[in-house]
Amino acid sequence: MKINNIKSISFFAFLFAFKAVIAQQQPNILWIVTDDQRYDSVKTFNQALHGRDNSELGYIESPNVDALAAQGTTFVNTYCQATGCAPSRAAMHQGRYPFRSGVYEFEYHNNKAEHMQPSFPEQLTSLGYQTFHVGKLGYRLKGLKDDGTTKSHKVYQTDIDFRALGKQGLTDYSGGGWWKEIDGVTYQKPIKDMSFFVTPEGKFEYVSEDLNEQTDKYKHVAKEVTEKYDLIRHYKKGKQESLYKGMIISGVSPQPAGKTRDGYYAHFLNEYLVNENKPFNAGKLKFKGVNPNKPVFAHIGFDFPHTPVLPPADFRKRFQKHTYKVPEFSQEEFRSMAAQMKRQVNSKPSYHFTKEEQQKMIQDYYAFCAYGDQLVGQSVKNFVDYSKKHNQPWMIIYVCGDHGWKLNEHGAISKFTPWEWDSHNPIIVVSSDKNKFPAGKVVKEFTEFVDIAPTALNAAGANLENKEYKHLDGIDLAKTVAKKAPVRDYIIGESHAVTGPRAYIRTKEYVLSLQTRPTKKEGENMLWALNASWEDLDPAMYHTTKDPEELKNIAFDKKYKKIAEKMKNKLLTIVLGDNRVEINWEKWGTGTKVFRSNFAPGAHDYKLNLN
Repeated sequence: MKINNIKSISFFAFLFAFKAVIAQQQPNILWIVTDDQRYDSVKTFNQALHGRDNSELGYIESPNVDALAAQGTTFVNTYCQATGCAPSRAAMHQGRYPFRSGVYEFEYHNNKAEHMQPSFPEQLTSLGYQTFHVGKLGYRLKGLKDDGTTKSHKVYQTDIDFRALGKQGLTDYSGGGWWKEIDGVTYQKPIKDMSFFVTPEGKFEYVSEDLNEQTDKYKHVAKEVTEKYDLIRHYKKGKQESLYKGMIISGVSPQPAGKTRDGYYAHFLNEYLVNENKPFNAGKLKFKGVNPNKPVFAHIGFDFPHTPVLPPADFRKRFQKHTYKVPEFSQEEFRSMAAQMKRQVNSKPSYHFTKEEQQKMIQDYYAFCAYGDQLVGQSVKNFVDYSKKHNQPWMIIYVCGDHGWKLNEHGAISKFTPWEWDSHNPIIVVSSDKNKFPAGKVVKEFTEFVDIAPTALNAAGANLENKEYKHLDGIDLAKTVAKKAPVRDYIIGESHAVTGPRAYIRTKEYVLSLQTRPTKKEGENMLWALNASWEDLDPAMYHTTKDPEELKNIAFDKKYKKIAEKMKNKLLTIVLGDNRVEINWEKWGTGTKVFRSNFAPGAHDYKLNLN
């Protein structure tokens, strides 16, 4: 009996060791996504695309991302699938184009609609990974209960939410949400549109018009913080600047570097990695650290340089020494602009700002990016150190922005349009396997955000030919490096937020965007664009090799009529006819009714001959 027990123990010890070896063959993966970041804030991308170190607007710093690029492969012509936070992040998490997922803007959606599939972090869990997230997620997926109501849906096994950190003071600023209790006082009505700053001493400085309607206690705070933190809020021409409303486009953080909300994200990623199989605290919240016997997938969603643009004081001071070129805006450009794109410019104009405001806006934006670069470097080092400590392979996927940002290009700030500054977001992949992702390599072929999911899954050992991965729209970036992937003649995307429904297609020489329907109502007039007039399609077309700043809309220039027609047909056939879905998600994502259009299956073949 004793001998049998010894044999049994030996067998299980062998089995455990065997499983550990198999697990270690799966790389630890760190996925970094920044928010609203322009590609020209990174030296490596400027060099690869334009042959210069700095932005055309002026001075930038990015030593850590540059070092990352030197260690891995840069996909410098990557484009996002939607130029708004939530639909872009849905495309990344699901590995699907908006027209295949039915997520076009900021709608909540659920996991029970018949076309829905698990996100790729959930699929990694089924492959044996432990999953971790800290920071901004922006993936508005809900679980749908049997009674038709929604609940939170756990995408990551360990999830440290940025709002939870903020309410504990582990931040420099937080905004949004509804509050019932403030400083121990419960109010009759929940306080909406609450924002607050946190001082180094841990004091909360509350700013809310709604709060001030219920008490006089905080009426002085908005003016005080505006002056103390040198805040500039967005305002429209002819309207008085508000102390409460308007996104903060310039200012200084109340906290030093490392103690901002992004600083805490980097900190808690490290806490997760160093507290192996041990509990650790994020304020009052308790979490368990990583298990080194399992591969780990960690996602850090940085907020920088999304508004409020609040770089720490030392970074801000350094960048205020530089004078930046402010993009000019002309009425001639505005007159030829598509109506939907005018809508975004009119929503967030910046051409009317004073010269001082425009300078501060640009200085603080790039200063914020430089601070974020430092945190990216810190996160990468901690992750690689952990992997090397355990002799485990690793991979890092760095995404420069969930989309881009305008800094007075086209007369506006913000995103939501198909212009270059809104949609061009390079990716860097670094791996301990230098054969798959060679150090210092720059890939100039088109790549897309939908490529992230298959890249991570294939690295984790998934067979992408299996049925559970057939819904993925992207291409494993390792195949692109190895030249075993189809070469894209174009990229595509679609976004409905702010502009209204609009799809875009971009080749190496041209970009065309069109209105896809007259309303946002799901399932209604799905094929409207196929028979609409050219004028009703509200076209915007730019010859990017001749007009890289995309200033002259040539959609109605007869010289480009044939090219425009080919691009229109390709775009509409794909986004309207190659397995399009629209879902009546209803309020809070409770709906599951799916509308389909599939009159041109296979139209998205990456080929477009404009000759």
